Amino acid sequence: MAKEIFEWLKTIVASIVMVLIITTFVTPLVVDGASMNPTLEDHDYLILENTHKIQRGDIISFKSNIKFSQEELESFNLIKRIKLGKVKNLVKRVIAVEGDQLLIKDGIVYVNEEEIKEDYINGDYTFGDIDIKKIPKNKIFVMGDNRENSLDSRKIGLVDVETVKGKLLIRVLPVSEFGNVK
Repeated sequence: MAKEIFEWLKTIVASIVMVLIITTFVTPLVVDGASMNPTLEDHDYLILENTHKIQRGDIISFKSNIKFSQEELESFNLIKRIKLGKVKNLVKRVIAVEGDQLLIKDGIVYVNEEEIKEDYINGDYTFGDIDIKKIPKNKIFVMGDNRENSLDSRKIGLVDVETVKGKLLIRVLPVSEFGNVK
């Protein structure tokens, strides 16, 4: 009997250690909303690499410090998903990183004075006129791929790198979309 209990304890401890090790390096995430369409869909299940080493083009999740009002929830079709006053983690694409110059003008996005080709966005126009001479240290500028329906840096401002939960490593679900995301 004691041997059986010891085996159970070994299994439980080994399982806990494995979970702690795995969650140190990766984090699971379920996409909530349409701001990353067509790249990511609502309810896609992702695995994020836990890192603050972010590059232009990475898809990341970060902790927002926004507490949504009733009006904001309605305007972003989030009314059924989150409660008033609750903070929400967001999933967006990194457009500009520390030291970059960013200009959004006439629907076109320029980074370091070069137009970026965004064949991944929903539509072909980026709303908002923004001119940032230099992204400050430890900050990034992010936008959703669904530019018309995305609460991103155009509205919430630059994102602190320290708030990044991780960057997209792999899509797990739906099974038909399993693998790397372009």
